[in-house]
Amino acid sequence: MSRIGNKIIQIPAGVTITPGTNNVTVKGPKGTLTTPLFDGLKLDVTATTAQLTRANDEKELRAKHGLLRSLINNCVVGTHTGYSQMLILQGVGFRAQKRGKDVVFSLGFSHEVVYKEPTDVSIEIVENTKVKISGIDKQRVGQVAAQIRAFREPEPYKGKGIRYENEHIRRKAGKAGSKK
Repeated sequence: MSRIGNKIIQIPAGVTITPGTNNVTVKGPKGTLTTPLFDGLKLDVTATTAQLTRANDEKELRAKHGLLRSLINNCVVGTHTGYSQMLILQGVGFRAQKRGKDVVFSLGFSHEVVYKEPTDVSIEIVENTKVKISGIDKQRVGQVAAQIRAFREPEPYKGKGIRYENEHIRRKAGKAGSKK
C-alpha cells in the first residue's frame, strides 16, 4: 500500500490537469509542464482534485505509484506558485554579478567563473553574496543550484564557498599545534 500514491492531489484555481495516453500535462498561470504516465497507472481528475490508481500490486508498479503522484504534485505546485532556491556566497571577495544573460562569479580563483543562465530558470542577484534561482520545474531549479554550488563547495575549516541558504556546514578544528 502506497501512502504517498494514495494521497489526493489538490488542484488550485487556474491549474488544469490533462491526462494523455503516455503523459500528463499540467497548465497553470506560470506555464506548462508534462510528466510521463506509466503503464498500469490511471489518473482520475475532477474539478478540484486528482487521484492516482494502479491496476495491480506488482512491486515495480507500487514503486512508480508514489513517484508519479509526487511528480504530478510538483508540476501542480510549480505551475501555480513556482519554486526557488537561495545560494549564499561566503568568503572574502566572493561575489556574483549579472552581465546580460551571464552570471559572473568571483570565487577566489585567478579567473572569474561565468555561468550562462538557462532559458527555463531565472537567476537573480539579490545582494552581492546572495543568488536566487527560481522556475516552475523543481528538478531544474535544484539542478541549476547544484551546478552553481559545485563551482566552490563549502569547505569545513573556514566555511568558505557557495552554500544553500538553510544548509549547515559542519566545522572542523584546525591544526592542534606543534608537538614538543
